[in-house]
Amino acid sequence: MKPRLFSTLRCLHHENPLGLPRSGAPPQIPRMQRGLPQKRDIKDVKKVVAVSSAKGGVGKSTIAVNLALSFARRGHRTGILDTDIFGPSIPTLLNLSGEPRLSNNNQLLPLSNYGLKSMSMGYLIPEASPVAWRGLMVMKALQQLLHEVDWGGLDILVLDLPPGTGDVQLTITQQVHLSGAIIISTPQDLSLKDATKGVALFRKVNVPILGLVSNMSSFVCPGCGGKHPIFGPLGKIREMCGRNDLTLLGEIPLHPKICEDADRGKPTVVADPDGEEARIFNSIADTVGELIGLGK
Repeated sequence: MKPRLFSTLRCLHHENPLGLPRSGAPPQIPRMQRGLPQKRDIKDVKKVVAVSSAKGGVGKSTIAVNLALSFARRGHRTGILDTDIFGPSIPTLLNLSGEPRLSNNNQLLPLSNYGLKSMSMGYLIPEASPVAWRGLMVMKALQQLLHEVDWGGLDILVLDLPPGTGDVQLTITQQVHLSGAIIISTPQDLSLKDATKGVALFRKVNVPILGLVSNMSSFVCPGCGGKHPIFGPLGKIREMCGRNDLTLLGEIPLHPKICEDADRGKPTVVADPDGEEARIFNSIADTVGELIGLGK
């Protein structure tokens, strides 16, 4: 018997995906319990780190997958969970596709590449099919991605959060024991304002913020070797970190190679493990590992 998520996905083409009655009395909805949901661990996972941006288009998924690969290359049993139901990126970044198999206890088995386990809604629906779901369906799918995947034992699981500070972020922060969160932003004012909102959200729900990663911090000219801060002065993001008592974990340059590596499904840490960009990702992973007590 397949998990409920599979039967849910099979109804994507149906005009009534929730299966609500078409006529007669409205369905009986269980009364919600008072207070916040109780947090629980993700089975067989020691550490869980959320990567968040609160704004789209800042390279969050690319950074998340490179950090996860950095952990894996250091010998840690690592997984990455794509919690973006509407716009999953991990299948493309890891060059993976196909429907996951089921374990003996009827749970989804992650797909793996480059020594990294992964799970994503992108494995469960056709690439060109939109996920046209309302909130109730999204939350049901998220619960199953969080708690119905057989990771087989991990030292660390990286959660690639969708943009924003809405239902998905609240559900994860209130229902999962997080070791910490990493904020991603560019030096642009619009990104920094949203990043500040993300910081406020994690602090309201008492999730430790491990620090901020500045992406596309500057463009390094291949001719003269000079750094050009095309998204704003380099000091702007440091000022934001100072105001919000954040650690600046690292600054990743705007480099066409990072984008090219991502598009061909071979992230920079794997494509050029000895390059300068991979060194920055590895350094950030080392710092995060120390902060959460990941060990060697």
